[in-house]
Amino acid sequence: MIAVNPMDSASVLAAFGALGVLVVIFAESGLLVFGFFLPGDTLLFPAGVLCAGTAEQAPRLVLWQVLLGAAVGAVVGGQVGFLLGRHGGRALLARTSKPGVRETAARAERLLARYGYGKALVIGRFIPMVRTVLHPAAGALGVPTRTFTVWQIVGGLLWTQSLVLAGYALGASVPDADDFLLPLVALVVVISLLPLLPMLTEARRARRDR
Repeated sequence: MIAVNPMDSASVLAAFGALGVLVVIFAESGLLVFGFFLPGDTLLFPAGVLCAGTAEQAPRLVLWQVLLGAAVGAVVGGQVGFLLGRHGGRALLARTSKPGVRETAARAERLLARYGYGKALVIGRFIPMVRTVLHPAAGALGVPTRTFTVWQIVGGLLWTQSLVLAGYALGASVPDADDFLLPLVALVVVISLLPLLPMLTEARRARRDR
Protein backbone atom coordinates (compact mmCIF):
# COMPACT_ATOMS: atom_id res chain seq x y z
CA MET A 1 0.00 0.00 0.00
CA ILE A 2 1.40 3.44 -0.99
CA ALA A 3 1.31 6.11 1.69
CA VAL A 4 0.32 9.43 0.14
CA ASN A 5 0.58 12.80 1.85
CA PRO A 6 -2.03 15.04 0.13
CA MET A 7 -0.14 18.16 1.28
CA ASP A 8 3.08 17.01 -0.41
CA SER A 9 3.02 17.68 -4.16
CA ALA A 10 5.82 15.19 -4.89
CA SER A 11 3.91 12.43 -3.09
CA VAL A 12 0.66 13.21 -4.96
CA LEU A 13 2.34 13.35 -8.37
CA ALA A 14 4.32 10.15 -7.80
CA ALA A 15 1.24 8.22 -6.71
CA PHE A 16 -1.52 9.57 -8.95
CA GLY A 17 -0.03 11.77 -11.67
CA ALA A 18 -2.57 13.83 -13.63
CA LEU A 19 -5.49 12.34 -11.67
CA GLY A 20 -3.93 13.62 -8.46
CA VAL A 21 -3.66 17.08 -10.02
CA LEU A 22 -7.38 17.02 -10.87
CA VAL A 23 -8.49 15.92 -7.39
CA VAL A 24 -6.23 18.29 -5.41
CA ILE A 25 -7.01 21.32 -7.59
CA PHE A 26 -10.74 20.51 -7.34
CA ALA A 27 -10.55 20.37 -3.54
CA GLU A 28 -8.39 23.50 -3.26
CA SER A 29 -10.71 25.44 -5.57
CA GLY A 30 -13.92 24.93 -3.66
CA LEU A 31 -14.04 22.61 -0.65
CA LEU A 32 -13.36 25.42 1.81
CA VAL A 33 -11.95 23.95 5.05
CA PHE A 34 -10.89 20.68 3.40
CA GLY A 35 -8.92 22.33 0.60
CA PHE A 36 -7.49 25.21 2.62
CA PHE A 37 -3.98 23.78 3.09
CA LEU A 38 -3.65 21.67 -0.05
CA PRO A 39 -0.91 22.49 -2.57
CA GLY A 40 -1.96 24.43 -5.64
CA ASP A 41 0.86 26.44 -7.19
CA THR A 42 3.32 23.99 -5.65
CA LEU A 43 1.58 21.12 -7.44
CA LEU A 44 0.96 22.65 -10.86
CA PHE A 45 4.47 23.99 -11.47
CA PRO A 46 6.31 20.73 -10.60
CA ALA A 47 3.75 18.77 -12.64
CA GLY A 48 4.68 20.88 -15.65
CA VAL A 49 8.39 20.25 -15.04
CA LEU A 50 7.75 16.49 -14.92
CA CYS A 51 5.98 16.65 -18.29
CA ALA A 52 9.21 17.70 -19.99
CA GLY A 53 11.51 14.90 -21.08
CA THR A 54 15.23 14.92 -21.74
CA ALA A 55 17.53 13.01 -24.04
CA GLU A 56 18.28 10.63 -21.16
CA GLN A 57 14.81 10.35 -19.60
CA ALA A 58 11.27 10.21 -20.95
CA PRO A 59 8.62 12.54 -19.50
CA ARG A 60 7.16 11.19 -16.26
CA LEU A 61 3.78 12.83 -16.86
CA VAL A 62 1.79 13.53 -20.03
CA LEU A 63 1.37 17.27 -20.67
CA TRP A 64 -2.14 17.22 -22.15
CA GLN A 65 -3.41 15.04 -19.31
CA VAL A 66 -2.01 17.38 -16.67
CA LEU A 67 -3.40 20.46 -18.46
CA LEU A 68 -6.83 18.84 -18.78
CA GLY A 69 -6.89 17.55 -15.20
CA ALA A 70 -5.86 20.94 -13.82
CA ALA A 71 -8.46 22.78 -15.91
CA VAL A 72 -11.31 20.43 -14.97
CA GLY A 73 -10.36 20.47 -11.28
CA ALA A 74 -10.19 24.27 -11.16
CA VAL A 75 -13.42 24.96 -13.06
CA VAL A 76 -15.58 22.25 -11.46
CA GLY A 77 -14.13 22.92 -8.00
CA GLY A 78 -14.81 26.64 -8.32
CA GLN A 79 -18.41 26.02 -9.32
CA VAL A 80 -18.96 23.55 -6.46
CA GLY A 81 -17.48 26.06 -4.01
CA PHE A 82 -19.85 28.74 -5.30
CA LEU A 83 -22.87 26.44 -4.83
CA LEU A 84 -21.74 25.54 -1.31
CA GLY A 85 -21.45 29.24 -0.51
CA ARG A 86 -24.85 30.00 -2.00
CA HIS A 87 -26.43 27.31 0.19
CA GLY A 88 -25.13 27.91 3.69
CA GLY A 89 -21.62 29.25 3.15
CA ARG A 90 -21.81 31.94 5.83
CA ALA A 91 -23.06 29.44 8.40
CA LEU A 92 -20.17 27.09 7.58
CA LEU A 93 -17.64 29.91 7.95
CA ALA A 94 -19.20 30.98 11.24
CA ARG A 95 -18.92 27.43 12.62
CA THR A 96 -15.29 26.85 11.67
CA SER A 97 -12.84 26.86 14.57
CA LYS A 98 -9.92 27.94 12.36
CA PRO A 99 -9.25 31.69 12.69
CA GLY A 100 -7.08 31.56 9.56
CA VAL A 101 -10.07 30.45 7.49
CA ARG A 102 -12.25 33.27 8.81
CA GLU A 103 -9.54 35.88 8.24
CA THR A 104 -8.92 34.65 4.69
CA ALA A 105 -12.67 34.74 4.01
CA ALA A 106 -12.67 38.39 5.09
CA ARG A 107 -9.80 39.05 2.68
CA ALA A 108 -11.74 37.36 -0.11
CA GLU A 109 -14.73 39.62 0.58
CA ARG A 110 -12.49 42.70 0.54
CA LEU A 111 -11.02 41.54 -2.76
CA LEU A 112 -14.51 41.24 -4.30
CA ALA A 113 -15.50 44.67 -2.96
CA ARG A 114 -12.31 46.40 -4.05
CA TYR A 115 -11.83 45.06 -7.58
CA GLY A 116 -15.32 44.02 -8.64
CA TYR A 117 -16.46 40.50 -9.42
CA GLY A 118 -14.58 39.79 -12.66
CA LYS A 119 -11.15 41.13 -11.72
CA ALA A 120 -11.34 39.70 -8.18
CA LEU A 121 -12.20 36.21 -9.41
CA VAL A 122 -9.21 36.23 -11.77
CA ILE A 123 -6.73 37.80 -9.31
CA GLY A 124 -7.94 35.59 -6.47
CA ARG A 125 -6.99 32.42 -8.35
CA PHE A 126 -3.33 33.37 -8.03
CA ILE A 127 -3.42 33.98 -4.26
CA PRO A 128 -2.92 30.90 -2.04
CA MET A 129 -5.69 30.18 0.49
CA VAL A 130 -7.76 33.11 -0.81
CA ARG A 131 -8.70 31.07 -3.89
CA THR A 132 -10.14 28.34 -1.63
CA VAL A 133 -12.58 30.64 0.16
CA LEU A 134 -13.17 33.12 -2.66
CA HIS A 135 -15.71 30.96 -4.48
CA PRO A 136 -17.83 30.08 -1.41
CA ALA A 137 -17.62 33.75 -0.39
CA ALA A 138 -18.89 34.79 -3.84
CA GLY A 139 -21.83 32.42 -3.44
CA ALA A 140 -22.63 33.66 0.05
CA LEU A 141 -22.46 37.31 -1.11
CA GLY A 142 -24.93 36.68 -3.93
CA VAL A 143 -22.64 37.22 -6.92
CA PRO A 144 -24.78 36.54 -10.06
CA THR A 145 -24.30 32.96 -11.24
CA ARG A 146 -23.61 33.87 -14.87
CA THR A 147 -21.02 36.51 -13.93
CA PHE A 148 -19.34 34.17 -11.48
CA THR A 149 -19.24 31.25 -13.92
CA VAL A 150 -17.67 33.23 -16.75
CA TRP A 151 -14.96 34.84 -14.65
CA GLN A 152 -14.11 31.84 -12.51
CA ILE A 153 -13.57 29.82 -15.71
CA VAL A 154 -11.30 32.56 -17.09
CA GLY A 155 -9.36 32.75 -13.82
CA GLY A 156 -9.15 28.99 -13.40
CA LEU A 157 -7.81 28.43 -16.90
CA LEU A 158 -5.30 31.29 -16.70
CA TRP A 159 -3.99 30.07 -13.35
CA THR A 160 -3.68 26.36 -14.08
CA GLN A 161 -2.51 26.46 -17.68
CA SER A 162 0.07 29.23 -17.14
CA LEU A 163 1.70 27.49 -14.17
CA VAL A 164 1.80 24.06 -15.82
CA LEU A 165 3.20 25.50 -19.06
CA ALA A 166 5.76 27.59 -17.15
CA GLY A 167 6.98 24.44 -15.41
CA TYR A 168 7.05 22.58 -18.72
CA ALA A 169 9.03 25.36 -20.39
CA LEU A 170 11.57 25.33 -17.58
CA GLY A 171 11.87 21.55 -17.62
CA ALA A 172 12.34 21.53 -21.38
CA SER A 173 15.02 24.22 -21.37
CA VAL A 174 17.01 23.43 -18.20
CA PRO A 175 18.69 20.01 -17.96
CA ASP A 176 17.72 18.03 -14.85
CA ALA A 177 15.36 20.79 -13.68
CA ASP A 178 13.47 18.24 -11.59
CA ASP A 179 16.58 17.89 -9.39
CA PHE A 180 15.93 21.46 -8.22
CA LEU A 181 12.19 21.13 -7.57
CA LEU A 182 12.42 22.03 -3.87
CA PRO A 183 14.00 25.49 -4.35
CA LEU A 184 11.81 26.06 -7.41
CA VAL A 185 8.69 25.30 -5.40
CA ALA A 186 9.89 27.67 -2.66
CA LEU A 187 10.34 30.39 -5.29
CA VAL A 188 6.82 29.77 -6.65
CA VAL A 189 5.40 30.06 -3.11
CA VAL A 190 7.16 33.40 -2.53
CA ILE A 191 5.96 34.80 -5.86
CA SER A 192 2.39 33.60 -5.28
CA LEU A 193 2.29 35.36 -1.90
CA LEU A 194 3.23 38.76 -3.35
CA PRO A 195 -0.39 39.72 -4.22
CA LEU A 196 -1.22 39.37 -0.51
CA LEU A 197 1.09 42.21 0.51
CA PRO A 198 -1.24 45.11 -0.47
CA MET A 199 -4.16 43.39 1.28
CA LEU A 200 -2.11 42.84 4.46
CA THR A 201 -0.94 46.47 4.40
CA GLU A 202 -4.51 47.67 3.98
CA ALA A 203 -5.77 45.47 6.82
CA ARG A 204 -2.94 46.69 9.11
CA ARG A 205 -3.77 50.30 8.26
CA ALA A 206 -7.47 49.71 9.00
CA ARG A 207 -6.65 48.19 12.40
CA ARG A 208 -4.36 51.12 13.21
CA ASP A 209 -7.07 53.62 12.26
CA ARG A 210 -9.58 51.87 14.50
